[in-house]
Amino acid sequence: MRLDERYINAVMIAGLLALPLYALAVDEPFTITLVTRAVILALAAVGLNIILGIGGMVSFGHAAFFGLGGYAMGILAYHAQTYTALDLGFISFEGTKSMPLIWLVAMVVSAIAALFIGVLSLRTSGVYFIMITLAFGQMFYYFAISWAQYGGEDGLSIYIRNDFPGLNTLEPIQFFGICFVILCAVLLLKARLQASPFGLALNAARQSAARVQTVGMSPMRLRLLAFVLSGAITGLAGALYADLNRFVSPAMFSWQLSGELIVLIIIGGVGRLMGPVIGACIFVALEHFLGGLTEFWHIYLGLILLGIVLFGRGGLLGYLTGKEGAHV
Repeated sequence: MRLDERYINAVMIAGLLALPLYALAVDEPFTITLVTRAVILALAAVGLNIILGIGGMVSFGHAAFFGLGGYAMGILAYHAQTYTALDLGFISFEGTKSMPLIWLVAMVVSAIAALFIGVLSLRTSGVYFIMITLAFGQMFYYFAISWAQYGGEDGLSIYIRNDFPGLNTLEPIQFFGICFVILCAVLLLKARLQASPFGLALNAARQSAARVQTVGMSPMRLRLLAFVLSGAITGLAGALYADLNRFVSPAMFSWQLSGELIVLIIIGGVGRLMGPVIGACIFVALEHFLGGLTEFWHIYLGLILLGIVLFGRGGLLGYLTGKEGAHV
């Protein structure tokens, strides 16, 4: 029996909302934090899925934007809690504890970085594109390690979670609510984008760049715009992740994190709207339940990934709906 994908999407959204509410009712705040982590990782993977699922671009350096968003939060919050000014040489300003302002800065910084990286990376394709995005991610990683002012290899701790108007963000359920609403908004944006003329043109450029060019559109510009949007969303996820942990470190730039985001998408289904969400939930569940039993829990994740690659090219959503996802 094949299921309707819209039905599965609705069940996933309802389940993501119901589980934290149940945890709140039985007083299990740690469960709420686990679901919040899954939501944030799903948000980062949705950002990556814009270029991977629609545009066919396999970026192995998307942790660069995740880390930039995290460090934007960490640096602004650090200067706010130490009452010192952030001096950039040509401009100096105070830090902030305001979440909306931090999100804006994180998205702008990540988008600018994505523009720069995209202009250079998108001149290549295939394995060369993968390697150059990986190289940029590693550059940011080693820069963060050497940035002693903000903790270097040890990272940077934030004493208290940032503020959102009208909410107590230290309450796990309220911070979850913020992350959940943002994820839903980005999922809606991704769905509208995929069905828009821009999304259709980007998908066409994935299939045949030459044909897109013959009708007067630039595949490079389409891919670059998608890359910048993807970087901004992933940067926003990084800021939320840093706020969740109240800690930032160079590990947020690691190539392992970039690989994990790709794995989340493959598990759920490349190009699927809820693919990253399903993948993130499975990843966090395996990490929590199997991680307490053995430090080699990644073996089970690897077996799941192997089974999907060999027998279910459309991911779990493709298996349930009987439809394959995008071919990268």
